[in-house]
Amino acid sequence: MVEKKKIILAVDDSSVNLQLVHNALKDEFTVRLAKSGSIALIEAARVVPDLILLDIEMPRESGFDVLKSIREDPRLQNVPIIFLTSHAEMNIVITALQQKGIKDYLVKPFEPEDLRNRVHKALDMS
Repeated sequence: MVEKKKIILAVDDSSVNLQLVHNALKDEFTVRLAKSGSIALIEAARVVPDLILLDIEMPRESGFDVLKSIREDPRLQNVPIIFLTSHAEMNIVITALQQKGIKDYLVKPFEPEDLRNRVHKALDMS
């Protein structure tokens, strides 16, 4: 029997960044893409992902706002999250890593191999 690929939901308002994530992970995972937090919440409720890659800086709702909504949903509250963002400021990194369920923090631009390794680690696949 073929093992089902784990589902990764990538959330970013940049189509370019979403495509880079998709290209980096598509061979090993089912990658779903969302261009906003509200779309991500709808998508995650429809098919619960195994991991969420979440940008912080997005129009309308920030990654922190989306994280709060995810943690309030009983079906999603335990889904591991990696912040994938351009924010490298230490105060933002520390705040992000202190949030419940945050497995990692990766600054864009990223190396595809580094992203794959961090996803494996967050999913305990390493």
